[in-house]
Amino acid sequence: MTVTCKIENNIAEVVMHHPPVNAITVGDTWKLNDIFLDLAKMDDLRAIILTAEGKGFNAGIDIKEMQSVKGFEHLIGSGEACYAAFNTIYQSPAPVIAAVNDFCMGLGIGLVASCDMIVASTKARFGLPEVDNGSLGCASHLAKLVPPMKLREMSLTCKPASAAELYAWGSIAYLTEPDQLMPKARELAAQMAKKQLPAVRFAKAALNHIDVYEMHTNYRLEQGYTYQLNIQGEGGKARNAFIEGTRIITR
Repeated sequence: MTVTCKIENNIAEVVMHHPPVNAITVGDTWKLNDIFLDLAKMDDLRAIILTAEGKGFNAGIDIKEMQSVKGFEHLIGSGEACYAAFNTIYQSPAPVIAAVNDFCMGLGIGLVASCDMIVASTKARFGLPEVDNGSLGCASHLAKLVPPMKLREMSLTCKPASAAELYAWGSIAYLTEPDQLMPKARELAAQMAKKQLPAVRFAKAALNHIDVYEMHTNYRLEQGYTYQLNIQGEGGKARNAFIEGTRIITR
């Protein structure tokens, strides 16, 4: 994956791009974390847009990369990278807008739920295929986006929800046609950029303090169950089946 960042008029755009489906690697998860750490040091930064180019906003972890390495080192490294990146995005002093162009799966859910608001294309859909892959993760973040019983259905069946559904639930701020996604995200960022900088940053800090969703803590609990599945050998079996194309999953 290539992760790039450009800044114009004190608004940053962080773009992920890794054909064919934007499955994220461990290295680029750390790169995302590092980019947001650097952006946090910029006192004049007004807003950040997190988006992706190509097919899909994010297809989750790169399973092929994970299965190319023996042992648990890569799995644990992925967990540590996600744990850090999600929280660094969440703690960003500048508001972060997720602009979701297409499917957003697995750790992609962790990324968007760590942002302050979401703009999504009508083509977008959101899901957690973790159970199909013999793992857990980001239900802590999905809980911020969907109603409680929908969370259980999506986690246990791996059935995705459409952008229209999330918009109806109030999780998506704006639903756009695909060609209007970035213009809308930039318009929203520009609106915040016109406001008093200290007030916006204090408002963001206050909103984090009163947030009832303890994503950072709860995600660690999910990771513990994932590591247990892998110690038992079930995680590796599921990922190998995915690579070999022998697992049949009905959506």
